[in-house]
Amino acid sequence: MSFDPQTIEHLGVKMYSQLPNAIAELIANSYDAESPEVHIILKDNEEGKSIAVVDKGVGMSFDEINENFLRIGRKRRESDSGLSPNGKRKVTGRKGLGKLAFFGIGDTIHIITKKNGECVNFTMNWNDIIHSKTPNYEPQYTIESCNPQEQGTTIILTNLKRKTAFDPEGLASSLARLFDFFDDDFVADITLNNNEPIPIDKTLRYRNIDAQFTWNVPAFIEDKEHYLYKKNIIGELLATEKPLKPGLRGITLYAHGRMVNAPEFFGVGESSHFYSYLTGWLDVDFVDEQEEDIISTDRQSLSWDLQITSELRDNLKQLLSLVERNWRTRRKADRQRKITEKTKVDVGQWYPTLTPDIQKGVEKIVDSVVENSELESDKQSEVVGALHALIPEYAQYHWRHLHESVKDASYSDYKNEDYYRAVEEAIKRFESKTNAKTGNSLKGRDLMAQVFGKGKSLSVTDKYKKRDGSDFGDETKENIEEGQKFMSMGVMAGVRNPLAHEEKIELKESGLFSEDDCLDVLSLLSHLFRRLDDAIRK
Repeated sequence: MSFDPQTIEHLGVKMYSQLPNAIAELIANSYDAESPEVHIILKDNEEGKSIAVVDKGVGMSFDEINENFLRIGRKRRESDSGLSPNGKRKVTGRKGLGKLAFFGIGDTIHIITKKNGECVNFTMNWNDIIHSKTPNYEPQYTIESCNPQEQGTTIILTNLKRKTAFDPEGLASSLARLFDFFDDDFVADITLNNNEPIPIDKTLRYRNIDAQFTWNVPAFIEDKEHYLYKKNIIGELLATEKPLKPGLRGITLYAHGRMVNAPEFFGVGESSHFYSYLTGWLDVDFVDEQEEDIISTDRQSLSWDLQITSELRDNLKQLLSLVERNWRTRRKADRQRKITEKTKVDVGQWYPTLTPDIQKGVEKIVDSVVENSELESDKQSEVVGALHALIPEYAQYHWRHLHESVKDASYSDYKNEDYYRAVEEAIKRFESKTNAKTGNSLKGRDLMAQVFGKGKSLSVTDKYKKRDGSDFGDETKENIEEGQKFMSMGVMAGVRNPLAHEEKIELKESGLFSEDDCLDVLSLLSHLFRRLDDAIRK
């Protein structure tokens, strides 16, 4: 191994000091070696801590170890055309620096690799490397014969820098977010102290995330000529109902199965609370197929100042803006659905029953509660339910607090905007109730003049007494009795007769009889009905 010890330190120890990132490099090596599986074996016992990465790939011969594996900075794409040894996979490695990941987490690296009946066994020690007085390091090794059917590589890391206990579940989740190639053709798992293996697969990325909405890319984009289609960018975005923890937010970019850009939102305005709910992934393989290497060594970001990546960023911004608009629409509809389920208030049916000025105010309040607030759904339902109780369907009608007989006679016609029939039916009901109470068979003004008024068959004041039990004065009682008569006769003369004799369309178009007139007359009839209810037959 030819090296400058300071190079090893900076590119190995410093860059791969995080356990998931270091192990990720070993997993990538197994994938590039066409292994169908890789096993991460963690041990933490009285003998100490160790990490083993075991695969069944093509393995390495003695010459390949010296010419390729121990050669730092080998441009693999130039010598291998970017394909794995048998051409089955596109390799993920490019710079030839991943092998330095070993030294980020362990001081002693023991490697056993088998190929074509040859088993090469060698050890590298960090202290020996860093204190070497020559630019070359020769690991201790042995070469033995083995079964030609056996192949693969085992890397064992000991003398670990890590002092804290292993977290296999957390490590599995972290590794799942660093790769996009775990499937039936490449299976991975983690074992701690011979316990049950923990599979590493794509589902771990969002194991604790409950998606409310998802967007499949590029299917979400209707334009088949869109940039995302042309660049064959695929993936999935998802939004949750509750805000995500900061570490779970953002869109991860992968190329040929490996992360090339850590989760982010690509410079789009993140002040919107929408980005607290969004996560996902996209495959952008084309960025790893450029002649120029545009992926950072630690695979945390792309070189965004290039023309090709700048164009990618602009299109990702457009995608996120489109997703945000769709999210707001779907979230609003979903919240309204939940509110409808809990309060039985269907805003789609509620709004049209309100006058334009009232509807505008109600919509503003509901939108603030449903779309723009962070209230829990139960609290949203409570607020909307209270608002609906104050402003129900046909609010102006209900705010009149009409007499039950008036409502029974007029409500269905009023809802159908037949204000004329609503009034006519209420007047008919008042007339028939008056007949029923007096036994009189007269109609219209004649009936009202006959039964109401001073000395007539119905008294609307005799029921009432002062606080001391005495009667009200004769003048007061006469005024109220006569008022009942004249108002009742007025309804017949001023409302019923014009409605009976004029075309309704003329009354409507001219404004001579409007919805407000209808409500006013119904209110007056309610007053007259209440007097009738209290009337005493003489």
